[in-house]
Amino acid sequence: MSQPPSFDSLRLAVVDGDVDQAAALAAQALAAGMDPLEIIERGFSEGIREVGELWEEGEYFLPELIQGAEAMQAAMDVLRPALEGGAGGSEPIGRVVIGTVQGDLHDIGKSLVGTLLAAHGFEVHDLGADVPVEAFVERARRTGARIVAASALLTTTMPVQKRLVDALAAAGLEVRVMVGGAPTSPAWAAEIGAHHAENAQRAVELARELSA
Repeated sequence: MSQPPSFDSLRLAVVDGDVDQAAALAAQALAAGMDPLEIIERGFSEGIREVGELWEEGEYFLPELIQGAEAMQAAMDVLRPALEGGAGGSEPIGRVVIGTVQGDLHDIGKSLVGTLLAAHGFEVHDLGADVPVEAFVERARRTGARIVAASALLTTTMPVQKRLVDALAAAGLEVRVMVGGAPTSPAWAAEIGAHHAENAQRAVELARELSA
């Protein structure tokens, strides 16, 4: 069994935008027997969160943002088979519509949540990033999903989460809304009538609770 890499080295691979290093470290971590969720939450996710903060603070510009996202994606490509290995069963626990709200192009965290939900038995309809409120509502109506999950990584796009909650209610859809993303909080979720998940693992737990 190989030597496990440090969580800090995983974080730095993303912060530095080192695609090859991120993929290599992800493979090394799996080979060392590290838990895939821990690899992500305590390593790579910390890195992408830092990249997002540096972007919002003006320390990073578009090239650095893209490189960080590509490094995170490279790590996820290595880790995804290990995450999806837990999937099974023919009848889904529930249906979830998930996406990053309009005006926000951050995709990695949302994709991780979608992957983990699918691995834990949910039928997941991933709408991608920069998703209009109307698209969430239409897909929830068409699929009969009982949960809509909306990510926002920028403070400027958080109000779209509120508009989504209001639009789903106006459409008469009986759905629970989960919100997440770096600037969100339990207080924000309570204010807009939603539920908050601070990370991907908690999102799965919350989806299970809301589907019970």
